Amino acid sequence: MKTIVYQVLVRLFGNTCTRNVPYGTKEENGVGKFSDFTDAALEGIKQLGTTHIWLTGVLHHALVGDYTAIGVPNDIPYLVKGRAGSPYAIKDSYNVNPDLADDPTRRLEEFVALVDRIHQHGMKVVIDMVPNHVARCYHSISNPKGVEDFGAQDNTQVEYVQDNNFYYNVGESLTLPTTTVGYLPEEPALRALLLTPYKEYPAKWTGNSRSSSPALTDWYETIKLNYGVAPDGHKDFDSLPLEVAHWDVGAHYAFWRSRVVPSTWRKFKEIVSFWLSLGVDGFRYDMAEMVPVEFWSYLNSYIKSRRPDAFLMAEIYNPDSYRDYLHIGKMDALYNKVGLYDTLRDIICYEHSTDRIDQVQVPLTDIWPQMLHFMENHDEQRIASDGFAHNPHYGLPAMAVSAHLNEASVMVYFGQEVGEAAREHAGFGSPTRTSIFDYIGVPAFQRWVNGKRYDGGALTPEEAALRDYYCRLLSLSVEGAFRYIHGYNREHTPYYNDKVYSFVRETAHTKWLIIANFSKHDGFGFELQVPPELLSTWDLPNGSYPLVDKLYGKVQTHFHREGNYGHMRVDIAPLQTLFFKLEEEKNEEEKNEE
Repeated sequence: MKTIVYQVLVRLFGNTCTRNVPYGTKEENGVGKFSDFTDAALEGIKQLGTTHIWLTGVLHHALVGDYTAIGVPNDIPYLVKGRAGSPYAIKDSYNVNPDLADDPTRRLEEFVALVDRIHQHGMKVVIDMVPNHVARCYHSISNPKGVEDFGAQDNTQVEYVQDNNFYYNVGESLTLPTTTVGYLPEEPALRALLLTPYKEYPAKWTGNSRSSSPALTDWYETIKLNYGVAPDGHKDFDSLPLEVAHWDVGAHYAFWRSRVVPSTWRKFKEIVSFWLSLGVDGFRYDMAEMVPVEFWSYLNSYIKSRRPDAFLMAEIYNPDSYRDYLHIGKMDALYNKVGLYDTLRDIICYEHSTDRIDQVQVPLTDIWPQMLHFMENHDEQRIASDGFAHNPHYGLPAMAVSAHLNEASVMVYFGQEVGEAAREHAGFGSPTRTSIFDYIGVPAFQRWVNGKRYDGGALTPEEAALRDYYCRLLSLSVEGAFRYIHGYNREHTPYYNDKVYSFVRETAHTKWLIIANFSKHDGFGFELQVPPELLSTWDLPNGSYPLVDKLYGKVQTHFHREGNYGHMRVDIAPLQTLFFKLEEEKNEEEKNEE
């Protein structure tokens, strides 16, 4: 069964407020809650074929808001990006964002109740784990007994030592960038914080910079974590043997059990253990490449020893590192951003040749099932945005190819399925991406929420049709190995061109012939061919076989086999993708086995 991940920013999911004041407070602009994931909402998510819900922004991160009444210290506003704060500036690894709870004093209970509801609907839960940095003012008020904060035992008089959790610029004070934030908190306690200069001595390394004077474009609100890697690059932990890539998870786990590892490693083991105990089914690792692969061998083998079915996906952008983080780091899925996503985007935006799809796939042949395909997530521009395609329909062929090209997992970002365009000026950052930093409404998605009925009752006809497309597309049970046919047709088929793309997915008895047209304006007609070397492996007698498109059941054609010549007439409209399923007859022995 294909893994389909539905990413949703929890604070925005059930928010029905439409004021959209830039830098607005949660009182002005509204905020979603755990309780907004009702049975109706979860069934709506499941209609998209969802197997895993990635709940983004769950962990307690820095934000501009006063929760001192429940014992949470205020964050300093100029150490927070936006009003709502970055979900990746974690200030307490053992609790959830109080914004998301109806009763903040019971916020963890409300989160666990949500996990239980998701499980009841036959789906699993993934949450973010942020290994590379923490919020500048990290302080957990929820640590389990015996667990200390990051940095609690650090020697601040040295730049680096193995068991320090942070790096220090000894003798230097932190200088924060001058911000252009256009708001001041109304709460007196928060206004007071703005009048008090933030002092940090010695300065700690920022999440992505060693400088004591980070730029506004840096992750200045975070502190880099130390994994036992010295500033000169040498590693203060045991090396893995050369044959480690061939080890199973159990061998990795056994290797680390007898070894002493840096403090930060041990702390993250405690953190993931805590969340697993609450029913979480997996993790999405932020910027996993900024952490040594040996740590992932240690952590993920531990997770798999407890939960063999845990789903572990990682944000990684360097193709040269893919196999290390899969085979050594024991990830289940990695972002296919630099290859497939970027290629599909270029085809949509700049009309690049579809020939490039095969070119970027070839180097990943051995790891196709472990790549994660997507056309949107919180880091990328919305397809319908003015920075991408302007029109959500322009992305449909790319999404169809992305979803069914091979066995890879698929991710959909909430609102993508109704053509959310992200044109709101939320505050920190600019439109084209739905803001992760501020309280804001998500207009098209709110029309599906429809006053928390989650029935799409307020969608426009175009938005409703788009969602229906996504439901159909992601519910198709396309199975089998990928086979190349695009290049052959480019060479041998008249009128077939580089605005279309075709491929085959095959099992022993089922052949899917899939054709996508990326052209926004032109339809094409041609006699699609199956290469003779592929056709020769098919147990398909000569003859004519009727086919009907499985997406909508409206387009019909015939597949013809005449010896080594296999072909079918294809007439494809602009932006259309056709899914034809050809089923071979089973012999009597195979029928009896069933």
